[in-house]
Amino acid sequence: MESRQSKEFISVGILLAFMSFLVQPAVAKTELRNSTSQPQLLVQQKDVSVVKVTGVKVNSTDKGIEVILESTQTEALKPVIKSEENNYIADIPNAVLALPEGKEFSVANPMPGIVSVSVIQADANTVRVTVTGEVGLPTAELFDSDEGLVFELAPVAEATQPPQQSEQPTSETQPEQPTAESDEPIELVVTGEQDSYLVPTASTATKTDTLLRDIPQAIQVIPQQVLQDQQVRRLNEALRNAPSVISDNSERSAFEGFTIRGFSNRNIIRNGLRDDTNITSNVITDNIEQIEVLRGPASVLFGQGGTGGTINIVTKQPQSIPFYSIEGTIGSFDTYGGSIDFTGPLNDDRTLLYRLNASIFRTDTFVDFFDTERYFIAPSLTWLMGKNTQLTLEAEYSEQRQPNDRGLPAVGTVLPNPNGKIPINRFIGEPFSEIDKNNRRPLRIGYNFEHRFNENWQLRNAFNFSYLSVEQNSLFPSALLEDNRTLERGLVISKFAQQAYNLDTNVVGNFKTGSVDHKLLFGIDLSRDVSYNEGRVFFRELDPIDIFNPVYRRDSAGADLEEIPNEPTISEGLGIYLQDQIALFDNLKLVLGGRFDIVTQTLENAQGESISFQQDEAFSPRIGIVYQPTQAVSLYANYSRSFQQVTGTSLDRRLFEPERGTQYEVGMKVDWTKNLASTLALYQITRSNVLTSDPRDPNFSIQTGEQRSRGIELDITGEIAPGWKIIGGYAYTDARVTKDNDIPEGNRINNVPEHAFSLWSTYEIQTGNLQGLGFGLGLFYVGEREGDLDNSFSLPSYLRTDAALFYRRNNFRAALNVQNLFDNEYFEAGESDLRVFPGAPRTVRFTLGWQF
Repeated sequence: MESRQSKEFISVGILLAFMSFLVQPAVAKTELRNSTSQPQLLVQQKDVSVVKVTGVKVNSTDKGIEVILESTQTEALKPVIKSEENNYIADIPNAVLALPEGKEFSVANPMPGIVSVSVIQADANTVRVTVTGEVGLPTAELFDSDEGLVFELAPVAEATQPPQQSEQPTSETQPEQPTAESDEPIELVVTGEQDSYLVPTASTATKTDTLLRDIPQAIQVIPQQVLQDQQVRRLNEALRNAPSVISDNSERSAFEGFTIRGFSNRNIIRNGLRDDTNITSNVITDNIEQIEVLRGPASVLFGQGGTGGTINIVTKQPQSIPFYSIEGTIGSFDTYGGSIDFTGPLNDDRTLLYRLNASIFRTDTFVDFFDTERYFIAPSLTWLMGKNTQLTLEAEYSEQRQPNDRGLPAVGTVLPNPNGKIPINRFIGEPFSEIDKNNRRPLRIGYNFEHRFNENWQLRNAFNFSYLSVEQNSLFPSALLEDNRTLERGLVISKFAQQAYNLDTNVVGNFKTGSVDHKLLFGIDLSRDVSYNEGRVFFRELDPIDIFNPVYRRDSAGADLEEIPNEPTISEGLGIYLQDQIALFDNLKLVLGGRFDIVTQTLENAQGESISFQQDEAFSPRIGIVYQPTQAVSLYANYSRSFQQVTGTSLDRRLFEPERGTQYEVGMKVDWTKNLASTLALYQITRSNVLTSDPRDPNFSIQTGEQRSRGIELDITGEIAPGWKIIGGYAYTDARVTKDNDIPEGNRINNVPEHAFSLWSTYEIQTGNLQGLGFGLGLFYVGEREGDLDNSFSLPSYLRTDAALFYRRNNFRAALNVQNLFDNEYFEAGESDLRVFPGAPRTVRFTLGWQF
């Protein structure tokens, strides 16, 4: 059979829409609703129909800020003020939040003295506005305007700026009702969370919704808007935006694999719950709201794993406002795809909410005979059981069909080969599904229950069950012969499954001890993971292949060889964790945490009898401190530890101890503007108790190995100017073997570049006839990396350039995305001298979408 040539199908669409220029009139404030600094209860009218709040704006004024709730029925918005402590809270009954894409609204640090502004759907028919002052309750005035309901707020004097000396006396008389002529020019800060790159809060680092500036650890959030602008389809693609995260397999892999801060990652969680099937199958982005990258050990909250970091996948949730999205994609290499995202209420009182995400995607890829298909569906349902109680049920099923991606030998790709250069589209497997296939079907079902006892105490209980069924005829390279063209191969025929159960229950409470504020988290989690064969697993003979002149044949697979017995592996864990977020002063915060784990692993025979058992206990502490010399700057430091169970015994029959990771980190977080923030971090992580061969008998191991990673990270996210967004960063990583009996000390850890950076930026025209037309440019640089721990060969550095052209107006969106714009040849990762993975050449995708 002759090798098929790579096909490139490029669809180019240029969509221009000419619309008249819309001039927004200045806000005219026509009615003074409330001019007192003390919270008052306004009269609430009855029998008012539900009013939609279609937009939220935060503008600067001469006094502070104004929050505008845009609506066509402003007079029907009747807020009930019920402020407490530093929080100005206004509940608006008979109202629903109808922002684009069904999102809620939040912005951090809109001005000195104001910590945050949020507008959320408090319950089915109540919109809640919350403005938090830094050291006191903001003063407020309410107005009606042509745009909507206006909250004009000012921080208390101590939280704004020191009194300024003035030679001119100031007038003590201030107008109670500013006129349109006396207003300052409006500065648009943000008009909704739906198109923002900057996410002010994250839950991964503390298991509580905490402002990023208050977290004593580096964390980067990749929001859904970035995923849409880049048109990424799986987790590994999205993580290119975090330069300290480096893929250790190809974009065609059936798995998710990467290193964080120099160490291989085994900790991908979903909505805060562990789920190891996230690693052993693709994570599709269609149901992802945002991706949170926590750098450094996180065993204090999530148990074993994650020496270099933790990835938290936050899924899309049902919304109370109807929203429907349909999208279709075509592109290079016969790529086709389509997706839907529907959400809204199921009943009139909006207490039952649903969401449905589904997608189909297929591509031939640039590799000969390497076709992939993915089918995905994710329904979810939220029941608002009462004002303080809600239950969300979620499910997710996907099916992926493809061959095994085993890459190419290093000799002939990154190393010279006397026979010439191996084409990057060469396939070393067999193009017959009965010989070479890797079909995976993950199913996930879970719930999340939340009950708030009062304003200060909350109970949360979450459960997730995952089932992964795999049919994998695993074809792999075993040796390259002396002629440097004959590749010997192996074949394993298998059908196996994995089941994962995870249950987490915790209580979050806010209280004071004197003048010190506490946010206490106490929780218990249970986990169980079972891996077993669902059929025979055995080796089969397979003929070698000439990698320069391949001939593919069905009869290359021969007789069955050794059969692997079915020995189910059962891993179980119990974790008890406690954390206290302490505000010693307004600008000095402390995070203390500790967790105790008991983990076991049992190996059974086919009859269900235990043939091996190991139990380990571990305590994982964390301490972090944040000092904020100004409203915009946070200085932090932390110490944390992680652990990973290591099964087996040494030569003297002693059980291995858990592998440990220890991190020291200092850093600085800066809010450059209201919509632009960055983090600078310096760290050292030491990985100890690493297995290495025993000098007394190399057939056994001892735990004297050690690896160390030191580095500097810088990232920036947000909006530089209206319509100009950016996400990117730089990572310097020095990851080496520091102690080992097999690997020379000082060797670099494989697949870890010393330098890496990423930069993605878009600009969208804000006004005029071309409003909605936008452009995007991305630069992704990965430095030279070692291909294996022996440092026997290296992968060259590369710079990949991506670009985008898009147009969105009202309910319509079109986008043209180009990956590897200049068609550079590069290599993504290496597993060994037989497995080096080339990156894709220029790839073009055209997407059309409608939202209604």
